[in-house]
Amino acid sequence: MNEIKIGSKIPEFKLKDQNGNLFDINSVLGKKNLVIYFYPKDDTPGCTAQACSFRDQFEVFEEADALIIGISGQSVESHKEFAIKHRLSFTLLSDEGNKIRKQFGVPTNFLGFLPGRVTYIADKTGRVIYIFNSQMQATKHVDEALRILKKQSI
Repeated sequence: MNEIKIGSKIPEFKLKDQNGNLFDINSVLGKKNLVIYFYPKDDTPGCTAQACSFRDQFEVFEEADALIIGISGQSVESHKEFAIKHRLSFTLLSDEGNKIRKQFGVPTNFLGFLPGRVTYIADKTGRVIYIFNSQMQATKHVDEALRILKKQSI
C-alpha cells in the first residue's frame, strides 16, 4: 500500500459518482485544484456536517478553481440519496470495497472499525500540497482546505 504524502502525485482512478456515471480523475488532473476528501459514511452526523460545510462554501472553492470530490464506501444509490437530501452540489464517488481508500493509504480509526476522515489538497499539477487528517473535526477539513487554496493563489 502506497501512502499518499505531500509531494505525491494523485493516483489514477475511476469510480462511479452519485448519478452512476464513471468519473475518471484524469479528466480533471492538471486542469483544476482538487479537494479530495475521504469520509466514513453517508448521512452520519459528522459526515453530514462536513458535506454541508463543503456545500455551503462551494462558490468559494469554485473561485479558487478547485473541484470538491467526496469518497466513501457506500453505494451509488446511498450517495445519491445523501446528495439529494442535503442538496450537495459536488461529486460523491462510490468506493465500494475501499480500493481507492487503500490506494491513498487512508488510515482507519477506532480500533480499525471506522474508516478514516482525511482530506487531500492537490494543485493543478496533480501534486498533493496538503493533507488534513481528523476524524472528529469534520468541518475543520473545509476551513483547512480553503486556507491552503487561498495561500496558493497569492
